[in-house]
Amino acid sequence: MSDAKIREEICRLGRSLFERGLTPGSSGNISVKLDDGGYMVTPTNASLGFLDPARLSRLGADGRLISGDAPTKEVPLHSALYQTRGDARAVVHLHSTHSMALSMLPEIDPRAALPPLTPYYLMRCGQTALVPYHRPGDPAVADAIKGLAGKYTSVLLANHGPVVSGDTLEAAVFAIEELEETAKLYLLLRGLNPRYLTPAQVADLSKTFGLALPEHGHD
Repeated sequence: MSDAKIREEICRLGRSLFERGLTPGSSGNISVKLDDGGYMVTPTNASLGFLDPARLSRLGADGRLISGDAPTKEVPLHSALYQTRGDARAVVHLHSTHSMALSMLPEIDPRAALPPLTPYYLMRCGQTALVPYHRPGDPAVADAIKGLAGKYTSVLLANHGPVVSGDTLEAAVFAIEELEETAKLYLLLRGLNPRYLTPAQVADLSKTFGLALPEHGHD
């Protein structure tokens, strides 16, 4: 994909996420890994709804700014996912309401933040890890991501929001949307004793679609 096309795609999908209320104000950030090992990243304090393709931050493989505005302070978070997920070509981080609410609940298992509610949650997100709170931009967030050893494509940052990697930007966007909808379902069903997918059903999905799920999960 050309440089211009990548810029257009980031702006198009960023606007879509913003217009549907999935990340308010100037929150959230997007990155795409480039063929030369560098990254195209949304700038700091930029609304995903009003991105300018020409002002996106172009970073080299060493993380230094080559062109465009100063990048989001969450670059270490994105870099950690790229370093630990070899197939990752894009990362999306949002401040979506239901995922953020989920990250604050005391009963959440950090190894599997959501139960297997739907097949598409498992197919798009796998399982979701929860990492402890760190202030935005803190390098410790990257260390927490690295501590997951590449087992998760979707992660909740406690009291902060979700971050998801994908093999394309579109795949990462679809996955973070699925995560948000599943978090919403969980909150709607909380305390109602809903039926989850059974271990046999999860195993069937894993076999059919080649899902690589971490060992730890809900019973």
